[in-house]
Amino acid sequence: MVFRRSGKAKKAVNLALQGGGAHGAFTWGVLDRLLEDERLTVEGISGTSAGAMNAVVLASGYKSGGRDGAREALQKFWRSISRDGRMNPMQRSLMDRMLGNWSMDQNPFFLALDVASRFVSPYDFNPFKINPLREILEREVDFEAVRACKDIKLFVSATNVRSGKAKIFHTNEITPDVVMASACLPFLFQAVEIDGTPYWDGGYVGNPPLFPFFRNAGTQDVILVQTNPVTRDEIPQTARDILNRVNEITFNASLLSEFRAIGFVRRMIERGFMGRWSGNTDYRNVRLHRIAGDDELTKLTSSSKFNTEWPFFLHLCDMGRTTAEVFLKRHFSAIGKRGSLDLRRELA
Repeated sequence: MVFRRSGKAKKAVNLALQGGGAHGAFTWGVLDRLLEDERLTVEGISGTSAGAMNAVVLASGYKSGGRDGAREALQKFWRSISRDGRMNPMQRSLMDRMLGNWSMDQNPFFLALDVASRFVSPYDFNPFKINPLREILEREVDFEAVRACKDIKLFVSATNVRSGKAKIFHTNEITPDVVMASACLPFLFQAVEIDGTPYWDGGYVGNPPLFPFFRNAGTQDVILVQTNPVTRDEIPQTARDILNRVNEITFNASLLSEFRAIGFVRRMIERGFMGRWSGNTDYRNVRLHRIAGDDELTKLTSSSKFNTEWPFFLHLCDMGRTTAEVFLKRHFSAIGKRGSLDLRRELA
């Protein structure tokens, strides 16, 4: 879909934002670069966990100040997380700082929490539901502005604990509870109840969900901002790395399923079969694109997802901006014409 404003054509895209804890600062960098490019306009955003936080922060800032307001809001949000995290006992060791290692693997508090989370329920060690991120969200995001934002459609995913199904919250339903539900890791936090239904992290059933775009957005172009690697060359050997890899596989499973569905529909449309067999001509040939920091993000340990230092956030943001810049140079011309993500290769 192409819009014309002030005589200049703009290409519309949807954005699908993965979660990933502190690695969400990579997504911040990607968004900052995309918002800077006035050749693009964003129609919709789906997000999970940190991706959902980036989405609501962007919408809040966009509502009050357009592109520049969105960019400013994102920077302020991540700065606020870093500022509040300075008193957090989960800090890098002196040796890690000297070596330029962003890992938290040597931090005794992180190690204790890592062990405790495998044996003790958050209903026991966190009975008062303490989560500093909620306070930051409520302070930095104008949720009334988010719900009133008509320019960008939002879709936030969470996992229904009872049914195991995905719940997609739309723009007018988004509250702090919805975002916290989308980011609720069950080993660290109690389930977030919304209207009597408990929810966990949306990554288990959609990281991020793509299907909300199929019938709720006009554009067929979806840019996936991926922070969780699909493949890893090395075999995890420590207990923490094994658990992290299991989580990556689990969180990517639903995404790969959507890749398969999109690929199937695309082949059927190209062969002219969909309308003939089903009698339904509403199927859409979704054009998928991807921005991912695979090479750099896979070098980071899973514990770095808990690192809230400002230099680390800036490092990830710069990485995201650079990766988005490379994407725009290589694939901007494909937007509106064809997908730049090779689904057959992804699913091989």
